[in-house]
Amino acid sequence: MAEWQGKSQASVTGYKIFGFFVKRFGVRVAYVILLFVAFYYFCFSWHSSGAILDFYRRRLHFPALKALGLLYVNYFRFGQTLIDKFAVLAGQQAAFTFSFDGGHHLDEMVAEGNGGILLSAHAGNWEAAGQLLSRLNRPVSIVMYDGEEAQIKQYLQQSANKKFQVIFVKPDLSHIFKINAALAANELVCIHGDRFMPGAKTLTLDFLGAPARFPEGPFLLALKFSVPVTFVYAFKESATHYALSATPARRYRTAQNDTVSTIATAYARTLETKVHEHPEQWFNYYDFWKQTP
Repeated sequence: MAEWQGKSQASVTGYKIFGFFVKRFGVRVAYVILLFVAFYYFCFSWHSSGAILDFYRRRLHFPALKALGLLYVNYFRFGQTLIDKFAVLAGQQAAFTFSFDGGHHLDEMVAEGNGGILLSAHAGNWEAAGQLLSRLNRPVSIVMYDGEEAQIKQYLQQSANKKFQVIFVKPDLSHIFKINAALAANELVCIHGDRFMPGAKTLTLDFLGAPARFPEGPFLLALKFSVPVTFVYAFKESATHYALSATPARRYRTAQNDTVSTIATAYARTLETKVHEHPEQWFNYYDFWKQTP
């Protein structure tokens, strides 16, 4: 099966087409077109389909027909998250409604004058929901791999009315200094903890009944900086509604015998729960349980 290479399968042409329909006709018309696009990927994207079907069959133990049906729904949901992300970043947040389970945990963290690390995953649509964090009146940065084509990034930057900053992961580790500066300024930093590039340091955890590798970096940062850490997720529950959640914030410290594994294990357990609740919104299109680099 394919390995993750740090970028999505989207093209700048695809972004422009959906961007046109979102701007002119709204997200619902874009969703209609997406029905056919999702069907194309369902029929012809063999590498990603194999990984998702394996995930449904071997990890969640779904019957074959249910797994096949969820495969199409997965592609459709993934397309919706891209459309929604574009719509929200383009200033059309009013097209969606949001609920926030545990939002008070973030309010409390900010009220204490602290910044912190928000650990999330490539499940659901945190980038779009990240716009809501502006209500906290605290700068927010989202850490992302710098893997998209330059044209796509330029197009999104031109189209976006985003209320958060992006810190791109760089080979020269300059992103570490930016994260450090943001946390030192008591800002919020959102990091995805479920993907890594080839050659990165990892740790192996039991995840959905089998060993899986997770990146060490996000959890090492959480321990090193000893700032409040919360696990946050945002899942699509209907055409225009997102459900956000956040766990109680906690500081992890070596002085109290916390380790990188302590944080990573807690994160993996919450992610397991969310994946069981929203299996159609697991967007890791490669063999997540592969043990060799």
